[in-house]
Amino acid sequence: MMGQFERAFPLLGETGFERLQKAKVMILGLGGVGSYVCEALVRAGVGTLILVDHDVIEMSNLNRQLFATHETIGRLKVDVAKERALTINPEAQITTISNAFLPDNQSDFHLSEKDYVIDAIDMVTAKIALAETCFQKNIPLISAMGTGNKWDATAFEITDITKTSVCPLARVMRRELKARNVAHLKVIYSKEQPSIKKTPPASLSYVPAVAGLMLAGEVIQDLVKG
Repeated sequence: MMGQFERAFPLLGETGFERLQKAKVMILGLGGVGSYVCEALVRAGVGTLILVDHDVIEMSNLNRQLFATHETIGRLKVDVAKERALTINPEAQITTISNAFLPDNQSDFHLSEKDYVIDAIDMVTAKIALAETCFQKNIPLISAMGTGNKWDATAFEITDITKTSVCPLARVMRRELKARNVAHLKVIYSKEQPSIKKTPPASLSYVPAVAGLMLAGEVIQDLVKG
């Protein structure tokens, strides 16, 4: 095991590495952002991952989602993600949930049992419900705002939702969370003004990937610090 992580150990230290191994992290959404979050957490040595997504891989996913290849089209994202994760770290504990997180089924996800929750889902109502529940129960959560219609991967920033600007999704989240007395939510968002407005959003290969890796880095650092 240590041979696999020997390059990370000098940075993490023994205590930090043990914290990662013992951590239980839930990733909600395994698309352009979430797939890269999963990859980075597995390679860092996070011991237990709970992977949540109800979608199958489609042809349109090939340009930006790590698990999408011509061979995996039509398969459940959670199944492909688990297989890949175990080829990287066979000792990782990987649980999959092939279901969508929704405001009315969140009790099925046992959020309180997790050391960290990562929101990489698209549905706004679900993101709001997740943020409200995690805030009320003091569950560490980080949420991805919009990465579509963007060119500049250097424009991402991790901050509190109250300090965001530009991003239309963040604007909605700020308003709705304020109405629910949710005072804080850690997010990643882009300060870039989109050059186009398109629904569903256009996306390039590297933009959601950078957001996912930044999310994973923030989670790893938080877990190591304890």
